[in-house]
Amino acid sequence: MAAPVWSVDPRTGKQREQVAVEATAQEVDAAVRAAHEVRGSLADRAVRAAFLRGAADALEAARDGLVETADAETALGPVRLTGELARTCYQLRAFADIVDEGAFLDVVIDHPDDTATPPVPDLRRYKVPLGVVAVYSASNFPFAFSVAGGDTASALAAGCPVVVKAHPDHPGLSELVAKVLRRAAREQGLPDAVVGRVHGFEAGLELIRHPLVAAAGFTGSVKGGRALFDAAAARPVPIPFHGELGSLNPVVVTEAAAAERAEAIGAGLAGSMTLGVGQFCVKPGLVLVPSGAAGDGLVKSLTDAVSDTDAGVLLDHRMRDNFLTGIAERTHLPDVESPVTPGAGGEHTVSAGFLTVPAEKLADQGEHDVLLEECFGPVTVVARYDDEAQARAVLSRLPGNLTATVHLSTEEAEGQGRGAELLAELTPLAGRVLVNGWPTGVAVAPAQHHGGPYPATTSTSTSVGGTAIERWLRPVVYQNAPQALLPPELRDDNPLGLPRRFDGRLER
Repeated sequence: MAAPVWSVDPRTGKQREQVAVEATAQEVDAAVRAAHEVRGSLADRAVRAAFLRGAADALEAARDGLVETADAETALGPVRLTGELARTCYQLRAFADIVDEGAFLDVVIDHPDDTATPPVPDLRRYKVPLGVVAVYSASNFPFAFSVAGGDTASALAAGCPVVVKAHPDHPGLSELVAKVLRRAAREQGLPDAVVGRVHGFEAGLELIRHPLVAAAGFTGSVKGGRALFDAAAARPVPIPFHGELGSLNPVVVTEAAAAERAEAIGAGLAGSMTLGVGQFCVKPGLVLVPSGAAGDGLVKSLTDAVSDTDAGVLLDHRMRDNFLTGIAERTHLPDVESPVTPGAGGEHTVSAGFLTVPAEKLADQGEHDVLLEECFGPVTVVARYDDEAQARAVLSRLPGNLTATVHLSTEEAEGQGRGAELLAELTPLAGRVLVNGWPTGVAVAPAQHHGGPYPATTSTSTSVGGTAIERWLRPVVYQNAPQALLPPELRDDNPLGLPRRFDGRLER
């Protein structure tokens, strides 16, 4: 008998209601096969764009009920969740605009050229959808990285049906959002199966192994993401797995910056590391701060600000247990101090804090290496460095990250000092490099990149921004195909009015 799926209140740890049952292998197979059979229904770009806009409208119309359920299951609060839902709707409409424009198809047409060496035949290239996409929802963004989130929106925009593995921390919300999306699909004449949904750990494994799943998107832990990534690679036909697994998001504060504005940097760091009870994938988890008076002022400011932060509820009690275990492991290390000790704020809450350690303890492999691993929750590690070489040694030991940040003084930001050199040192570490800011808050914009070297992500792609659509497409070239046989996107007369590169010339 299939196991029940319960909605749980993280504020009390009590079950709210049973909302579903875990999908069997047969039910996963049925969901994937249904999605595969209807992939042709998404071929019309106009229908896809209308579906995405209709989904955004429908989510907004259901906002109050969705936010209420989301808050009951995640404790993230109505204000945060209302904003996240707005972001999700904006994202859906942004992908609708991308579908309408058509540049994502990357149409390139080269006519024959017998004078070239070697001769060029008639070549016409564009991109086509991969097929069914498996989407693995994240716990910490129940709207923006879940059933209707960026992976789903970009896959549908590419013309790929999706089967979403719902996250166990918000199963009730997942059911509601899936119903909204399916209703929006029907209003555009699309079958329900363009958005499938399954629950359960084993269902997630069955999904990644299914032969008709063509690609997958994941946001979650290193352990869980790596297991799925390995499963995707071990299939008889391996598939692309675009996973966001974990990130430390290092910050470097120069001595001049600390001397210039220690109080502001300390307060800003406190706000960023405690935002959402420290449950952001771009939370700054390691901060390199100079030793000496300037750094002392920053630490004092951070101490004051973090001390004023209220205890909060994590997304579930498993995460709370992991947080407390991680804190205990770190605070027991020699030379680690906790000016504000993070830990249990109550029976169901955690309190924010931070740890300090001499940077020399992190410069070489040893027992302090755990401080270079992400700890999910409201904590950061401040490493005090004595000189630039020591800071550089710590940076050289870091794995890939979603973000890396440098805080410079006014003069350094204007090109005096090591500002440019520091940016060059941080660039290999991350997909987004910030100057004099904080990484929490990922704008949905065409130029955005939300990814980075492993383990930040398992690919070089982004899960936020317009180019996220590229994950679900592959290029196809037709050679010497008669005009009458070509898809309309590749015909000389351009009946669809697409932007393209035509015999080397960019046409808008």
